[in-house]
Amino acid sequence: MSLSRSPSGGGAKGNPTERKRRPAAIRARRLTKVYGEGETAVHALAGVDLEVARGEMVAIMGPSGSGKSTLLHLMGALDTPTKGTVSIAQRRFDSLGDTELTLLRREKIGFVFQFFNLLPALSAEENVLLPALISGRRDAATRDRAHGLLERVGLGERANHLPAELSGGEQQRVSIARALLMNPELVLADEPTGNLDTTSSGEVLSLLRELNRKDGHTIVLVTHDPDAASKAGRVVFLRDGKIAGEIRGGSTKRVSEHFAALG
Repeated sequence: MSLSRSPSGGGAKGNPTERKRRPAAIRARRLTKVYGEGETAVHALAGVDLEVARGEMVAIMGPSGSGKSTLLHLMGALDTPTKGTVSIAQRRFDSLGDTELTLLRREKIGFVFQFFNLLPALSAEENVLLPALISGRRDAATRDRAHGLLERVGLGERANHLPAELSGGEQQRVSIARALLMNPELVLADEPTGNLDTTSSGEVLSLLRELNRKDGHTIVLVTHDPDAASKAGRVVFLRDGKIAGEIRGGSTKRVSEHFAALG
């Protein structure tokens, strides 16, 4: 079952010309984030510009402390920049109040976290339905979509199982289905394979790539794993809070070499 974000299917590759043909899903301009003041201030981001086209899959890599998680949090409206702007579909975050930001996070952005963030007392299907339930939506169409998404990620027969009855890889696939429930403009994945074994990691990465390439979902992935990053069409590198280059995805060796060169 294909639950497509875009009727064209398939993700944009790392070709700049290809990206220019597509509207931006998210655009960050001159993003700066400073924690603290004076001599103890930490400059997590220092004027980052990043644009992700609709239907593209982008990986963000960098050493510890490079600012990659801070960038993801700003793109997901989970934090506010010290300076700069973020916009989804040309809608700037800084023009929105708290209630509007909450709605934007719930309806326009899907989140996939390293530790799954599933509620232990809810079944897999109830966890997928959670964003809609919070919004007060309990209609049959939404429930059908939740079950369809579980089938899409290979867990249709596990819909009534609790998280404790699922493997780590299965729990992450439930969280991916949940991230897609509201048909978001953007899916943000923060180290989605960081808590999984090698086999489960490969399954989750293959699923994310398929959701991008076949279903057209826009995905931004933060990872420290060159193999995970290589599944994206484009890999963006951060160092010391700044963009330190980008390359095409597709090759673990190429990603590893570029990452090692960051020092």
